[in-house]
Amino acid sequence: MHPSPWMNADLHCHSCVSDGTLSPQALAQRAKDHGVELWALTDHDELGGQHGAAEAARALGLPYLSGVEISVSFCGQTVHIVGLGFDADDGALQQGLAATRGGRRERALEMAGGLARAGIPGAFEGALKYVSNPELISRTHFARHLVETGVCADTNEVFRRFLTEGKPGFVPHRWASLRDAVRWITDAGGLAVIAHPARYRFTANEEHALFTEFIAHGGRGVEVVTGSHSAAEVVRYAETALEYGLAASRGSDFHSPDESHTDLGALPALPARLTPVWDWLAERIQRAH
Repeated sequence: MHPSPWMNADLHCHSCVSDGTLSPQALAQRAKDHGVELWALTDHDELGGQHGAAEAARALGLPYLSGVEISVSFCGQTVHIVGLGFDADDGALQQGLAATRGGRRERALEMAGGLARAGIPGAFEGALKYVSNPELISRTHFARHLVETGVCADTNEVFRRFLTEGKPGFVPHRWASLRDAVRWITDAGGLAVIAHPARYRFTANEEHALFTEFIAHGGRGVEVVTGSHSAAEVVRYAETALEYGLAASRGSDFHSPDESHTDLGALPALPARLTPVWDWLAERIQRAH
């Protein structure tokens, strides 16, 4: 297999090690079954699923890139930086991610307090039932609890009513800096990618600042095709990739068969003019021997 722009690569998804519902092994099987030709597991701020994902992919003959999605604070918002093709055993990267995870429990307790004041008691204990790794308790786990208990019809309603800024269960978190996240990835031999850029509510000047600072720290890619991008946004960020000289990435951001709008392997192709990230990571792709 030689990497090409038309490859059905899925380089952004989540397992139960962070806030997905399937194991790394089940995700590898689902990716294979859905025609994915290059796969990466990108759990939030966590590398615990990497070896299991790589081994499962290898057994299936599915080419694999190591992956992670790091939470970053930038201009008062949370931005996600995906790392691909790094050494998953790199000590500095592991230490940085552990520090980033550190505040999640305290934040979750504050979220539960806000929900209790809104008439929803016991949310922290309820959310914990959905967490396989307590260090990574997140808003998604609270959302699943509120759906299960009938407070809301689906997770989108939970976020809209309770877990976004200005709502009772929202608590901001101070994440890693953009500089640190990009350097952890690149120093571990990987390539840093701005995830789903259309999701951020930046002004044009703030977005320009994000891209220029990202590049200054060594970032080299942007997600152009992703589960949350419309066709118009794909066109927009294809132009952005060309403008800034960035490689283009592609990933569903799949979390769960019951929750995700875009399944593994179901994305449209990258626009043809772009340089795919996998061209720059060809030597880092893990294959069955």
